[in-house]
Amino acid sequence: MSADYPNDLRYTKEHEWARIEGKNATIGITKFAVDSLGDITQVDLPDEGEEIRKDQVFGTVESVKAVSDLFAPCTGKVLKVNSPLSDSPEMINEDCYDEGWMVQIELSDPKELDGLMSTADYEAYLKEQG
Repeated sequence: MSADYPNDLRYTKEHEWARIEGKNATIGITKFAVDSLGDITQVDLPDEGEEIRKDQVFGTVESVKAVSDLFAPCTGKVLKVNSPLSDSPEMINEDCYDEGWMVQIELSDPKELDGLMSTADYEAYLKEQG
């Protein structure tokens, strides 16, 4: 399963991931979320400079099946938005961990990361969910 859930990421119960690089975090959704949603047709993300807050909605993903809220795994200021997703949201389906990342933020409180799951914890959580 670890090919589906890279070891260098931290995960949330809402199926978002965060790649931590120094004081910054890149955020996206997991393969589980992508598989659950089906073909993604639209993404609504915050603007650069906006503040996103841990556990709060920071955008939405629309698929052929549903519209789903995106929940921030940590608090911070948006430094960069993956703007190609506006025209090509299917990049999330194709490569949710690299090309399909959503936003990059500057972390406000790195201690929040302690509440995120490791790959092993996330995989165990998915098994519990059945």
